[in-house]
Amino acid sequence: MNLLETYWAKFVDYTAELDIIGHGFRIILIYILARVVITVADKAIDKVMKVRDRSKIQFDTRRGTTISKLIHNCISYTVNFIAILLILSQFGINLGPIIAGAGVLGLAIGFGAQSLVKDVITGFFIIFEDQFAVGDVIQIGAFKGTVEQIGLRVTRVKSSTGEVQIIPNGTIAQVTNFSVYNSVAVVDVSIDYGANLDCALKVLNELAMRMYNESELIVSEPKVLGIQTLDSSAVVMRTTVECLPNRQTEVTRVMLAEIKKEFDHHEISLT
Repeated sequence: MNLLETYWAKFVDYTAELDIIGHGFRIILIYILARVVITVADKAIDKVMKVRDRSKIQFDTRRGTTISKLIHNCISYTVNFIAILLILSQFGINLGPIIAGAGVLGLAIGFGAQSLVKDVITGFFIIFEDQFAVGDVIQIGAFKGTVEQIGLRVTRVKSSTGEVQIIPNGTIAQVTNFSVYNSVAVVDVSIDYGANLDCALKVLNELAMRMYNESELIVSEPKVLGIQTLDSSAVVMRTTVECLPNRQTEVTRVMLAEIKKEFDHHEISLT
């Protein structure tokens, strides 16, 4: 009888050892599968970003890196969380209360941090949809300035006079972006009625072509439209200049300074 009990005890220990080995094998397998899923997801994200980089749509490299890291973190957290739950189940831990507790906690956080969640979601779409970038001149509501930083929660915008406004992303409903497309500088000059208009037009055309050849800010040949209006004391002549985004003020100032020099040289009176 004692011999039978001894063999039975050895058999129980052997089967328990096999069970432990089985649990260990499954835990290792879960870990390996989690790493494989994360690695494959990373490669897929990189491939998508490379395809977008080769597309006709211009996409900032830094923003692409930000988005890829953001998606990587989301996938990594999700996969690791699931892997931890599966590993805990191998130790015989009941996952029901844990999942229920996580659901209740998530619901409580959701109700208590709705504005934060809204800010983060809006920030994600601002970055992903390329609505504006760092360095762009934008207007949000009545505030206009240059974007200094784009985060998932807030956006920092600096005005031309130095004020910095920190705007929660969730409050951004409408944005005017002045830096997406080329700008147009509208240059008007008022010429005396007694001036030679043909000479003025010739000077403007020659000056426009010279500025186009010399200035890196001007992207296409300026258009001298000619007489725009007839004021009570002057003839207003207009020139339009397509230039780099948000550089129209600078181009207008340079054009006016050069027009003044050329008109003085040709004795064309301005009013």
